[in-house]
Amino acid sequence: MPGALFSAGDCHAAQGDGEVCVTGIECPMQFSLRFNVIKGRSLKPWRYHFYTPPGPIQPAYDARGYYVTTAIGPDLMENARNAVRDMIEWLTDNYHLSREDAYVLCSLAGDLRISQIVDAPNWCVSFYMALSVFRS
Repeated sequence: MPGALFSAGDCHAAQGDGEVCVTGIECPMQFSLRFNVIKGRSLKPWRYHFYTPPGPIQPAYDARGYYVTTAIGPDLMENARNAVRDMIEWLTDNYHLSREDAYVLCSLAGDLRISQIVDAPNWCVSFYMALSVFRS
């Protein structure tokens, strides 16, 4: 459809929700897409909507729970950086990863989430690491 402005690509075999360090694991991939045209409706630039199927988003990851680091303060971006930094520290202390390997793991398997914005001017950002990525 003219003016639809859709593109697809940059496929990752693995990437956390947040891609905090350079990249996910890039890979070639094939996919098929289905679109519905909703006449008379448009989205603002840099916004999108989507549905997910019912159930956990990543059931294999959810099974063992998560370790979560959280940062709270007036700067949302600094809170995101601090939550990731605290996770890197936890990974190096508990799994003896190098700081660089921990940082890459954060991008591949961690989930960065805005946890609350109601307590303005203090924003809360949490970083979730699925414990299932580690051997028992």
